[in-house]
Formats: sequence, C-alpha cells, structure tokens
Amino acid sequence: MHEIADPIACPQCPLQACPGLRELGEQQLVYMEEFKDGEVALERGDALIEEGECHERLYTVLDGVLIRSRSLDDGRRQIVNFMFPGDLIGLQGAFDEPSSHTIEALVEARLCRFRKDAFFELVAKHPTLGYDITWLAAKEETALEGHIVSLGQRNARERVTYLAVWLLDRAQSTCLADEQNIVSLPITQAQIADMLGLSLVHTNRTLRQLQREGLVEWKSREIHVPDLAKAAEFAQFDRSKDNCRPFI
Repeated sequence: MHEIADPIACPQCPLQACPGLRELGEQQLVYMEEFKDGEVALERGDALIEEGECHERLYTVLDGVLIRSRSLDDGRRQIVNFMFPGDLIGLQGAFDEPSSHTIEALVEARLCRFRKDAFFELVAKHPTLGYDITWLAAKEETALEGHIVSLGQRNARERVTYLAVWLLDRAQSTCLADEQNIVSLPITQAQIADMLGLSLVHTNRTLRQLQREGLVEWKSREIHVPDLAKAAEFAQFDRSKDNCRPFI
C-alpha cells in the first residue's frame, strides 16, 4: 500500500457519475474535501486491514474491488463479501473495535482515506451523511443475508449463479462493467470455493456445467452472464431491490 501524491478533489470524484451511486450535494462535497485525509493505492493481494488489528482510518473504495474474509487458526478461509467502488471500509474502527476480518485487494485499487477521529464530527455536522453511513451498514448486512442463504439453502449451481449475478450487478452499477454483461475480475476457483463453501472439484464441475447450460461463463479473468434476467431468475436474485447507493 502506498500514498497517492495527487488525490482527486471531491468535486471531481468519478463516483459521482456511476449509475448505481447517489450523487453528493455541493455542500457535502465541500465538507468531504475537508474530511478526506488523502488517498492510498493497493496492488493485487495487498492487505488494507488485517484481521484482529485496530486501525485509525475509514476508507471509501474509489476504484477496484477488494475481498473481505475471515480465517481460522488452521488457515482455512471464508470469503465473506466483495467490496466495490462507493463501499465504506473500516467502520468497526470508528468504534474502537479491532477488525473481525481482513480486507485485501482483488485487483489494483484506489481508496479515499478519512480520519477516524473526525467521524463523530461528520455525524454531528452532516446528519444526512451519518444516515447514509448507517444505510451502508444495513445494506452490507442485507448482502451478507443473501450470501448466507446461498450457503444454507441454494445448491451448487444456484450458489455460483447467484454470486456471478451479484458481482455483475454491483460492477454495472459502479462503472466496472457495461451492458455486455461481462466483468473483468480475476477470481480463482479457489476463491469461489472459499466464498461458497464448495470443494475445488465441485466448484470446477459446477462451472463447467453452468457454461454448458449457457447460464454463466466464468473464466480465469472475467465473468460473463449471457442472459442476466434468466440467470437472476434461476438463482432467485431480485435485481429490483437496489436503489442508488449513497457513498462518502
């Protein structure tokens, strides 16, 4: 991880143009420029936050995708979620709690950094932004519910399809994918298995079956869902629920 010498000014934030993100107002942008404490860049595989450690900053993903995961003492890992542009990282640190998870970069990433000690000032001076942060935390819980349902109730084909549709849906809403239903993400079969609770053999077999059926084409560096509506119906993924997400 390294500091970016020329951070983007908040009024020129590229997230303002993403179709799935709600624009900040003029006064909010002025305040966020004061609240912002710089930007950092990550290479693929770099850890932003380590499980069990305390940290002093909040982050907003400006570009790229990150992985949130938890590990057991014997090295087994559960990928909990993927973080996309506009997502807020490190909220636990705002309440003086050590992180319960690791955040690492799936691809090269750029993040806005904010001071933890200014968090309460943000909530006091801009309660609308405070509400947005609460909304983001609630939305994160909703996403986790969907993934838990996959682990507990969906079969392997449904799990993989649900994940592919969810990833593509998030990518399209955050300017990382277009309407061709293709998203470039180097997610390995081992990472899919770590997310979905499947063995590598079962993951490989499932991916090949879904490709034969024309539901999901999951390659080493990209995901293609030829018919997004059909795949969403198969996996029981409701794409109509997401409104524009706030961000800070």
